Formats: sequence, structure tokens, C-alpha cells
Amino acid sequence: MKFLTTSLPGLIEVEAVPHVDARGRFARVFCVDEFKNAGLDFIPVQANISTNKALTLRGLHYQSAPHGEKKLVRAVSGRAFDVAVDLRDGPTFGRWHAVELCAEKMNAIFIPEGFAHGFLTLEPNTTLLYQMSPTFQAGHGAGLRWNDPEIAVAWPASPKIVSHADQSQPFLSEIF
Repeated sequence: MKFLTTSLPGLIEVEAVPHVDARGRFARVFCVDEFKNAGLDFIPVQANISTNKALTLRGLHYQSAPHGEKKLVRAVSGRAFDVAVDLRDGPTFGRWHAVELCAEKMNAIFIPEGFAHGFLTLEPNTTLLYQMSPTFQAGHGAGLRWNDPEIAVAWPASPKIVSHADQSQPFLSEIF
């Protein structure tokens, strides 16, 4: 695996290094030791899967402290524009970074605690797999408005499907 830094400290793109032969491709996509060697303390205890129609937007979601989550998110089919917004105190607060997750590319994004997360699917039947730690704690979920002008995510297309809950999330300035 390759661990690629981003403009936001701790937010890491993880690229698989597939072995390719006549049978197809094989790649290690998670290894506790490799994550540890890359300086990432991450042992997933929960896995979730989300399958969506094209141009579905989900997010921007996070778990409030002290129940913050670390996530490793990858596309297992299709493609998605995946966004993380830094909510940690400091110079990168409110900044976002996006990675196009692609099943064919076999890449993922590691999102540390203290980030809001969302995505826009770019193809029909895009499926994302989330590996997470710690386990989800009901009652501590929170979110930000996906189209908050203060955050100004440059989504690559207009979403066609956004849940009522995601359309009703507060703006960053209303929470922080």
C-alpha cells in the first residue's frame, strides 16, 4: 500500500498496489501493521456498506466528541467524489479535501477523528465500504450542510438525490 499525504494533516489517501496476472488483480487493502508503520493508529471494529444511485449526495456527517470516528472509505463498485472537512481546532479548520474513489483504481481515503465526511456518487450503483473505529454511538451523529458557502466544496456535479436530513443540516457558522 502507498500512503499519500493530503493538504490536511492526518487525512491520507491510501492506494493499493495490485498484483496483476492472467487471473486478474489482487491487492492488500488493509493491514494493521502497514497502517501502524505509516503512523496511523487504526484498527477497524465496524464495517458499513452504502450502495447509491448516480449523483446521490450523502453528508457531510460526523460523530460529536468524545465519540469521534476514524474511517477508511473505498469504492468497491463505481466512483465517488469523497470529501472530508476538517473540524479540528487549528489553521486548517473548515478546509476540505476531496479524493475521487474508484473501484478500478482500488484507492481509499483514511479520515481521522475530527472530520466531517460526505460523498457524491459519479456512477450508477456506486458502492462504498467504510471500515470504522470506534463503533457508532447512536445519538451523537451530527452534520454540516453539504452546500455551505463558507466551506465551499467544489462538487463536480449537481446532486440529483439528497435526503431531507442532509438538506436540513446546519451551516458551519451555526455550530462552531
